[in-house]
Amino acid sequence: MKECITPYLTFYGRAKEAAVFYSDLFGMENLGIQTYGEADFPTPEGAEEFVIHCHLKRGSFQLMLADSTEPQPEVPVRSISLVIDCDSEEELRRLYNALLDEGRRIMELQETFWGAIYAKVEDRFGFTWDLNYSKDQE
Repeated sequence: MKECITPYLTFYGRAKEAAVFYSDLFGMENLGIQTYGEADFPTPEGAEEFVIHCHLKRGSFQLMLADSTEPQPEVPVRSISLVIDCDSEEELRRLYNALLDEGRRIMELQETFWGAIYAKVEDRFGFTWDLNYSKDQE
């Protein structure tokens, strides 16, 4: 098994927007993006411009994204959050502020009992990010 687990995020018509947002935010390279219309795959009418696959990468940090052609559920099911261990407090604050843009604060940026600065944010696409910076790195 390779030493990396890659989250595969599902969107409902916003994967292209999310790919730009995440690649800019995290400094990731877009290794490729393909729409349903470009793929040799049965495509429901109206989904030709939806993303069937996108791969973003920065070192060992990877994200994959796609749009679902199924209707978006009225109440999204989110049973996972994505944890980012930041290299500095400045990086944590930059990510926190950017993810809050059109997002929602779940846990305020704060000092923790485990010696870190930590926050939890739901981004504009409905995904939850746990941001952590261990102060013992200083």
